[in-house]
Amino acid sequence: MVLRPAARVRQTAPTSTDISKGADVAAFSSEQEVYEFLGGVFRRGMDDADLVAKLEPTGIVLRITYTDPDAVITVDMPGKEIHEGAGAGPDPNVELFMTADTGNRFWLGKVVLPVALAKGTVRAKGPVAKLLKVLPLAKQMFGPYREHLASAGRQDLLDA
Repeated sequence: MVLRPAARVRQTAPTSTDISKGADVAAFSSEQEVYEFLGGVFRRGMDDADLVAKLEPTGIVLRITYTDPDAVITVDMPGKEIHEGAGAGPDPNVELFMTADTGNRFWLGKVVLPVALAKGTVRAKGPVAKLLKVLPLAKQMFGPYREHLASAGRQDLLDA
């Protein structure tokens, strides 16, 4: 048996340099911010008649459960409704689980969903293949999402 010295424990607080190097700091400060920005992108999507016409016949009811902070958004594509909060809305047939920061990065175009699923950054339940078929439609919401962040002065989320 080989004995190794115990790992050194940091005795000082992290510096701003440490934080900028990628320490885990949640970009969203509250559940309400998740609903405002990540929920907002879905609400804007439901205002786009062409997009709704393509999504409605899919039959997808998507529930996204976010962490850091905790929030739940259910997108009822056939019903053309967005529901916020755990237990709100109809039962989903597809579910995604991710951090709110990952959700933000997805809408910025920085997370490729199939890769995130393969790496385990995003977990899924249900017929994900059905969701992946309509995934290219999400790209048209990247611009409006960025505009919403910019108009709200959320450079921190844009830089994520």
